[in-house]
Amino acid sequence: MQHDSIRAISWQKDSLVLLDQRYLPGSEQYITCTEIDCVIDAIRNMVVRGAPAIGITAAYGIVLMVKSLIQTHAGKWRQFVDAALDDLSRARPTAINLNWAIAQMRPLIDEPGESDILSRLAARARAIHEQDIQANMRMGEFGASLITSGVRVLTHCNAGALATGGYGTALGVIRSLHSNGMLQQVYADETRPWLQGARLTAWELLRDDIPVSLIADSAAAYLMKQGRIDWVIVGSDRIAANGDVANKIGTYSAAVNARYHGVKFMVVAPTTTIDMDTACGDDIPIEFRDSTELVKVAGQQVAATGSDAWNPVFDVTPADLVDAIVTERGVILQPDREKMLEHMSV
Repeated sequence: MQHDSIRAISWQKDSLVLLDQRYLPGSEQYITCTEIDCVIDAIRNMVVRGAPAIGITAAYGIVLMVKSLIQTHAGKWRQFVDAALDDLSRARPTAINLNWAIAQMRPLIDEPGESDILSRLAARARAIHEQDIQANMRMGEFGASLITSGVRVLTHCNAGALATGGYGTALGVIRSLHSNGMLQQVYADETRPWLQGARLTAWELLRDDIPVSLIADSAAAYLMKQGRIDWVIVGSDRIAANGDVANKIGTYSAAVNARYHGVKFMVVAPTTTIDMDTACGDDIPIEFRDSTELVKVAGQQVAATGSDAWNPVFDVTPADLVDAIVTERGVILQPDREKMLEHMSV
């Protein structure tokens, strides 16, 4: 596939290898995990981020977890599974794909016999990984089909190959548009405080020869006012049953600005990100992180010493601000509870 060269997660010689996204774009460094504690730290500390990527990483981590339990506790290892999975599930509470991956892997753990359990778990984790890439490519095609002429896109945070198994959700649509000759320009919000747009989205698009201009988060409304944005295209960490969307902090602002300026707003996410057990966005748990992420940049103090900070990682965009949700199953226009239920029942 053109414009698709990045894979941040790989399974090599019974170990999980992760591109450490904290060091991008300055350097490409990898960590190799052979134990579940390494995987949990990688998810919690932003080595890997993005809901689909977190789910894939968790699936591979469960292989390492079971291997370690078998080695440490022999025939009694199943007694320790629940506690280990609980630790893993708490690594990033907002991303529903984490618990989805645990639910996918758990039945294999509970099957009797253990002579081939590691090979079965590894095969399932690899299947989850590959299915995610294929789903992203389908989403790219579905999302691109909504656009009939050259388009200028704003995206927020990073919902690309770095946040998934490969190809990406929001950036998957952008890749498809570029391959079809339909993309004029991408504008990437810098996405404070972790700067995923500046560090990751810009790096990823440039790596695959896709035109991108970086803007400050606060410049988006002015750019829309000038008529230079046609669509906002973002990913999601969890979508509620009524179509409310949790995504990186600042997404809600982008949606409000888009609606005011007549700009279309698209959310691209696999069905694994849709949580039909959560009625609405108010019920989605929102992760808060340490205030030092706001008052410091790369370890350097940028705020007045002693300043406190309020640091939610995600916000919720109401469904009535969303023009389209795109999944691997197709497109939901003007999502609501009834349309979400119909889509998930297919």
